[in-house]
Amino acid sequence: MIETFRAIVGDKYLLTGADMAPWQTNVMAKPQGTPLAVARPASTAEVAALVTACNDVGQPIVPAGGLTGLTQATDAGGALVISLDRMNAIREIRREARTAMVEAGVVLAKLHEAVERDDLVFPVTFGAKGSCQVGGFLSTNAGGSNVLRYGNTRDLVLGVEAVLPSGEVLDLMTGLHKNNSGYDLRHLMMGAEGTLGIITAAVVKLVPKPRAYATAMLACRDLPSALQILNAVQLDTGGAVEACEYMPGDYVRNYAEMAPGHDMPFDADHDVNVMMEIGSTVPRDCEAGPDGEVPLVARFEAILAGYLEEGLLLDAVVARSEAQRRAMWARREAAAEVAATRAPRITNDTAVEVDRIGEFLARADAALKVVDPGADRSIVAHLGDGNVHYTIWPSTTDLAEHDRIVEAIEDIVLDMRGSFSAEHGIGIAKLNSMRRRKSPVALDAMRAIKAALDPKGIMNPGKLIP
Repeated sequence: MIETFRAIVGDKYLLTGADMAPWQTNVMAKPQGTPLAVARPASTAEVAALVTACNDVGQPIVPAGGLTGLTQATDAGGALVISLDRMNAIREIRREARTAMVEAGVVLAKLHEAVERDDLVFPVTFGAKGSCQVGGFLSTNAGGSNVLRYGNTRDLVLGVEAVLPSGEVLDLMTGLHKNNSGYDLRHLMMGAEGTLGIITAAVVKLVPKPRAYATAMLACRDLPSALQILNAVQLDTGGAVEACEYMPGDYVRNYAEMAPGHDMPFDADHDVNVMMEIGSTVPRDCEAGPDGEVPLVARFEAILAGYLEEGLLLDAVVARSEAQRRAMWARREAAAEVAATRAPRITNDTAVEVDRIGEFLARADAALKVVDPGADRSIVAHLGDGNVHYTIWPSTTDLAEHDRIVEAIEDIVLDMRGSFSAEHGIGIAKLNSMRRRKSPVALDAMRAIKAALDPKGIMNPGKLIP
């Protein structure tokens, strides 16, 4: 098999032994087993040839992108790793159609830079944008901070190309906004975590780049007040809120300790800190006046001043420069780094209805005190879509106790008709959660689809479906 793979991709791009080290760990610094080999194809045809060869003999395959996943979905003991990192071309940007055709190995930040030259934006963004790749964040249907305005990744993809477990190429590379011709197979591939095929390219939607942003840190009276402010700003700006991110007081303090030189957002400590950003493409909102004031920023300040008078807001700081705006974003996007300052840690990626985040947090905190009184936690949340990252630092290294903690949080999520996985995916880390919480009917349907497309079970085996 090694020689077959080498003949397909060339000696330089078929890695074995010590050369496979980068694919034997992940962003969580957890070992991922020793692959049979790592192949780095340069084209869809080479991916198809590799998959065909593996399917012929039942050789397991693990697709790999930027290795920034948080659920061990690229664990590859004994498998052929197919890394898409060489397939990194932005094939086409169609400015008027507002679409881009990209290969799976394109790094998200590079896509951002490329389309910005045409005054466009691909609005998926999160902390790992400098290393995550298109194939990876499509395969997990990633979320991020801009879901509030633009939707999840799935909402921003018009077409995909994927190599099926048989080695056949599924070509759905269309820029159509409407195509009602049967099952939507592109959506089937997104969120499948490489268990149904390998995404090799995609056609993604672009949006006009805002000409101005107004970004602020808000100290709110409580979470219901924060949601009330968000809804009112949405109405006042015609839905222009790009992001609304909740950071409690202990998270802000932990960040300040981790990143010396970064000031606290306010002179006093507050329990409910929210970063809100609005963006506009309308010239009258974006063109600075003779005094240098940007109307969008002035309007945002006026809105916030009203809430300060009403008492819904306790304090507010509006960014007056791009450097201040970036500092606000850096505080929010450091969530993974803040969580990594202590070990062990348990990552919970939950979703509840947007007006029940406060209820979830109160119940989760109470449950944590019962199941592990010595534990601590770090919280950030996408306030506008109900996604809560509830990271726990348990007082024990006992994995069985960790699972008990996770189950206690799941009990609350299930009771609130929420989800135990909002945007990180399942991989290996959440198989127990899938087994406990996913509808048996849904699991049977997923197993039937898997068996139909991958009867030999070679594609990212042991992930997603318990």
